[in-house]
Amino acid sequence: MDPDEGLVTQLRLALAAAGDPERAAQQRRYMRSPLPFHGVGRSELDVLLRQLLSEHALTTRDRWDATVRELWFGATHREERYAALVVAAHRSARPWQDVDTLALYRELITDGAWWDLVDEIATRLVGPILRGQRDQATPIIDAWAVSGDLWLRRAAILSQLKHRADTDAELLARCLVANLEPTRFGREFFIRKAVGWALREYSKTDAGWVRGFLVAHDEELSGLSRREASKYL
Repeated sequence: MDPDEGLVTQLRLALAAAGDPERAAQQRRYMRSPLPFHGVGRSELDVLLRQLLSEHALTTRDRWDATVRELWFGATHREERYAALVVAAHRSARPWQDVDTLALYRELITDGAWWDLVDEIATRLVGPILRGQRDQATPIIDAWAVSGDLWLRRAAILSQLKHRADTDAELLARCLVANLEPTRFGREFFIRKAVGWALREYSKTDAGWVRGFLVAHDEELSGLSRREASKYL
């Protein structure tokens, strides 16, 4: 199935027209991005996409999937990848947010390989699938947590960031323990930060559980992870 070429072309033209070169240079430096930016802010991008998605209905799974892939893998500027994630999460795509779609999100995570992209995929796209289809999705997240790819591990750690009382604490613990300091990526900044962030967010729901985890794994937690986790305790 081909992507919606009208949506893709109009978006690319609109991004180019709305760009701010000075802002683009700043954004690229901040993100250390191999792709250039147009210099379009997220709120501006959302407005553009809201209009375009009202005009271009992605009515089949194949067309939606192809459009997301074209925006992502065909991107010449980083805003197109942000756009791909907005299209992926659009309300019209709700019927296709299932375990089968995790294969697509896995591709985007490993290809994107940077926090601004991976964190949105983990929390906004993977997380809802995991919450809605626990039995089928949990083995996949468990596999990501011990993957040879750092960013899949980060996505697994953060996949329940917004689940609050719906958090599967046993899955959270497995994802965390698999990524503490003695493990393969346990000393990487983006893993240590994710561990602390996940614990900090869950402490708002179950502070006792987080305190217990910190005590049980005191020697394996980095200082960064512990500081982040303890923020609200």
